[in-house]
Amino acid sequence: MDAAEFGAARFVAIDFETTGSVKGWPNEPWQIGFVEIGSEGPMAGSLREHLLKTAPERPFSPRAPGRWAQLRGELAAAPAFMDVWPELAPSLVGVPLVAHNASTERTILEKRAPLTRFGPWVDTLRIVRRFWPLMESFALGDVVRTFGLQAQVEALCPGRAWHDALYDACACAVLFCHVRRLAPMWMEVCGA
Repeated sequence: MDAAEFGAARFVAIDFETTGSVKGWPNEPWQIGFVEIGSEGPMAGSLREHLLKTAPERPFSPRAPGRWAQLRGELAAAPAFMDVWPELAPSLVGVPLVAHNASTERTILEKRAPLTRFGPWVDTLRIVRRFWPLMESFALGDVVRTFGLQAQVEALCPGRAWHDALYDACACAVLFCHVRRLAPMWMEVCGA
């Protein structure tokens, strides 16, 4: 994909919530959320999320954010990642993927679907660090608040909060649309 095609492409912002690191247990996703981004911005009708199976005895890191403690019963009954993969794949394969600190989402996807080629990847964290290096914090919520984008995120994903995969994916989508307008050279950071 050349730079012109990349800049005009349909993007998908993605986020996972995970169990966190616990000795003797792998870090596993328990929720995925994603939203398509068209030329006009995040597409409200394209929001998708899934809870993902975690064993009832599986410990979560006490530092793992999100509402996982309230959802333990639902997570035990949720489908495994590979059970929902046929539904997810058409939205996530063959399109540029956007994430804040994309290495996390990339690692999870590559581990769950190792024979699938994902990306190209757009990392909003890298873009913000490059063009706004003096920001006090680069955490997604802090960046969204600094740019005054919180109301847009809440309008796109009402009733949710930070550390919900769908909400965070929407926040990433809104942030991406904002920074690509303000920083026309954003593709340089992505290697496009």
